[in-house]
Amino acid sequence: MRLSGALALALALLPLSAAAQQVPPPMPKSTAAPKTPQHAEYTVEVNRKGQVIRVRSAKHASDPSFDARLYGNALQVFIRRPDGTALAGVYLLTYDYDPRTKKVTRHVALVHAGGVDPDALGAVDVLGQQNAKALHPAPATPASPLPDFSAIIQKK
Repeated sequence: MRLSGALALALALLPLSAAAQQVPPPMPKSTAAPKTPQHAEYTVEVNRKGQVIRVRSAKHASDPSFDARLYGNALQVFIRRPDGTALAGVYLLTYDYDPRTKKVTRHVALVHAGGVDPDALGAVDVLGQQNAKALHPAPATPASPLPDFSAIIQKK
């Protein structure tokens, strides 16, 4: 009787363990503002809409949690002129954090125009598509139907 009860409990908890494996990893633990000045630089590629396509290179901040937030910000940046137009190319994003004021200053500089795919999807769009696919997987293709049983028998 005890064995069947333990088996029933294990079978009941099986879906919970499968669901627990699908949970995304936790964010970095520290969300407190850094106590020291931080500096980071990201070289990014930008499409003709002004969206960041990808981060080409980075000089990371010394605080990993703060750096993760800066990287996320760099992926979401739109780089446009004051008139709203954008120039596809490579840009340098510089972030400086002052612990006294707790403010981040971001500077944008054009490294060079062109040299990127101006029609490429922005990084945020690509990540959104990947998340949509993960949340709503494509339906499985139906298995090919079996031949008619009478047709199989008649072949003999």
